[in-house]
Amino acid sequence: MANIIVAGGLGTLGRAIVAELAERKHRVAVVDLAEGGLEGRAAVLGGVDLTDPGAVDGAYARAAADLGGIDGLVNVTGGFLWETIADGAPESWDSMYRMNLRSAAVSCRAILPHLGGRGGAIVNVGAAAASPAGLGMAPYAASKAGVTALTESLAEELRGKGIRVNAILPTIIDTPINRRDMPDADTSAWVSPAAAARVVAFLLSDDAAAVTGVGIKLSLRG
Repeated sequence: MANIIVAGGLGTLGRAIVAELAERKHRVAVVDLAEGGLEGRAAVLGGVDLTDPGAVDGAYARAAADLGGIDGLVNVTGGFLWETIADGAPESWDSMYRMNLRSAAVSCRAILPHLGGRGGAIVNVGAAAASPAGLGMAPYAASKAGVTALTESLAEELRGKGIRVNAILPTIIDTPINRRDMPDADTSAWVSPAAAARVVAFLLSDDAAAVTGVGIKLSLRG
């Protein structure tokens, strides 16, 4: 049994991860900008701006005190937009950077004092769409490519210190929002939140003790 923080755990994927971790008897704290409950599966610290270092430091310190230490972190926080470069706005790049990359970097930095001397695992959520980037995907893909780079670099920084850093790289996750936004899409290769959550749980577990600096692509097709 481990103590895990799930950053951004009130979205569809986050809730699936929390459910999977709770099923495995881990203790979970969710830190999120949103407010909400998780039916007793996790303590929720809402109203936290995950791009604000001070707010995240405080939330993680509180979670560590409540849980009796931290063994792992999952960074689920993020967002998506589709727009072409010609018709898009520079602000879109700032938005994607803050939601997808800055939030992950701030969160990783904040968790390190709690894992140091204790060891543990960090799992980030990148995207298979980061490379190659398709039409209309530039701001999103660039920010998610940054998550992959963050994962690889931090894994090297922490190598030999007992802290592993990995990422999942989903294609399209089968969520209500994605089905609404892509009503004519072929969903047969979409990844269910529950399937993604099982991979996250593996990467947090001792079974993945030899895995670090890896981005695992998730897809129902090769």
